[in-house]
Amino acid sequence: MQAIHQSLQGKQQAKQQSANTPGPNRGKKPDFRVMLKNKEMQAALGSGLMMLIAWGIAPYFATLSVILYIAAYAIGGWTKAKEGIETLVKDRDLDVNLLMIAASLGAATIGYWNEGAMLIFIFALSGALESYATERSHKDISSLLALKPETALRIEDGQMNVVAIEDLKAGDLLLVKPGELIPADGVVYRGNSSINQASITGESMPVDKSTGDEVYAGTVNGEGALYVEVTKSAEGSLFGKIIKLVEEAQAEVPDSQRFMERFEGIYARIVVGVTLLVIAGTPLFLGWTWSDAFYKAMVFLVVASPCALVSSIMPVMLSAMSSSARRGILFKGGAHMENIARTKVVAFDKTGTLTMGTPQVTDILTASHVSREQLLSAVASVENLSMHPLALAIVEHANKESLPLQEAEHVQSITGHGIEGTVNGNVWMIGRLNGLPLEGAADWEKVCARLEQEGKTISVVTVNGEFAGLIAMRDMIRPQAAAAVKKLESMGVQVAMLTGDRARSASVIARETGVSMVYADLLPEDKVKQVQALREQYGHVLMVGDGVNDAPALAAATVGMGMGLSGSGTAIEVADAVLMNDNIEEIAWVIGQARRAERTVKHNMWFAITVILALIAGNFLQDVALPLGVVGHEGSTILVILNGLRLLR
Repeated sequence: MQAIHQSLQGKQQAKQQSANTPGPNRGKKPDFRVMLKNKEMQAALGSGLMMLIAWGIAPYFATLSVILYIAAYAIGGWTKAKEGIETLVKDRDLDVNLLMIAASLGAATIGYWNEGAMLIFIFALSGALESYATERSHKDISSLLALKPETALRIEDGQMNVVAIEDLKAGDLLLVKPGELIPADGVVYRGNSSINQASITGESMPVDKSTGDEVYAGTVNGEGALYVEVTKSAEGSLFGKIIKLVEEAQAEVPDSQRFMERFEGIYARIVVGVTLLVIAGTPLFLGWTWSDAFYKAMVFLVVASPCALVSSIMPVMLSAMSSSARRGILFKGGAHMENIARTKVVAFDKTGTLTMGTPQVTDILTASHVSREQLLSAVASVENLSMHPLALAIVEHANKESLPLQEAEHVQSITGHGIEGTVNGNVWMIGRLNGLPLEGAADWEKVCARLEQEGKTISVVTVNGEFAGLIAMRDMIRPQAAAAVKKLESMGVQVAMLTGDRARSASVIARETGVSMVYADLLPEDKVKQVQALREQYGHVLMVGDGVNDAPALAAATVGMGMGLSGSGTAIEVADAVLMNDNIEEIAWVIGQARRAERTVKHNMWFAITVILALIAGNFLQDVALPLGVVGHEGSTILVILNGLRLLR
């Protein structure tokens, strides 16, 4: 209780920590202060500064100018030269880094110190921008790692002990003081507070929590002390799953990037071959002087290098992944971002995806001799000893109405029928619609038919063998489900629902959400077959699911997307992307963002190819000067990277 009295002291700390928690709308634009802290950017700018000083003093102090140019080469080109040499030695392959270093050194050998230094500077600058995009993506995807709790305050035998979160297990009782990070997934045992869940779900506003509510590791407690009962170990927590996702985030690269990496090695060999041919062949066959041939070869080496082409893809994909992470959508690699752009069909699981996954009481109808409160209180008292989802829904509804739960005796499950127990000397039985008596059969059967058409599950209640009433329950539709379906269809994406539920219940959910294709009564293997059939008919399929039974279908789809909050560990592990806030309305946004990324990549590649071809043609037909070649080539590289960084917004 002492911690509760400290709540006012923790108020400022909670506000400050909440403010520092990454939210979905923060950092939409490139942060130039962060960019300047990047070591590659510092080296590039240092190289540029040396180049400017050397250029300024060249007419007066030629020797000092050369020394400064050499310093500019070393500062800006050391990292790239090292990478190029490692690729040459280890992989026995040429890459664009070695081409650029060779071109700059070649320029220096013929007296073009400034042009060579400019080439190094702009090449280093473009590399720094690409590195910034990579760091930004890692930061947005893995910003939660900085919020990883290290210890927890566990209550044992009336004592409070500080323990490592790795030592926590289900059932432990923890005290979370105001302003502290919640150390493990659990439920509130006692207390009230507001929780900043932005780091997990992307929600910008704190969420009020009280007894019985779920809380997640890595979220920030507000102004009240909470006693939390641990429900999952550190590895099994949602936070642990996110960490695993982060570790996999860069494991896969887009197919287009793989192709570009293979193409780069082949293309680099061709460029080197043509360069040597120009140097050695043109003086023999075209009568060029050696100096003219070498100059032309150096210009060609600069303008033909595929820097802009190579940089056309990954900065775009990394920026798109970064912006998606801020919206609560984590991708395990750029390949999945590329694939989701081509989505033709989104296939939703029903329970827990289009719906909330937990049944709720919707209707309570009673016979004339039983009151509503009497029936609900008695039934909840019997069901309180059951863990069946329908039983839990009835007990929760009784608690919401503040009805007392009485002592139930002789509670037993009756196979094929339901459950019965004695409350205040009366025998109450709750079970299936079939096999139990209905008073005034014709009228009640009409009521049951209407409720079933609404997709509701009906439990019949009897007291002492006589019909007492009906309780109807239904899995409630997610508030954003209909809007999500509408947005997808407006983008030209077909929407399907795959469920193991009965066709009647599935058709009701489909009608209310606007889903056009419904496949019901499916076992897990049937879902896989249906996903494969959709892929054959339409092309790329995005499967969205939350349960263990959805895992095979998630794996069979072009892209599998798991539900982060309500989803099972298996579904999240199998999925290629995770919707951390369970907001399915974001699916349309991320498909649109992926399509935007795909268009940007295409624009970048066409622009890069056009510039390279124009500069090569200009070099041999119009005598392009080396400085112009440097600016044209490296300028195009910077432009395609900056174009990719636009997707950070």
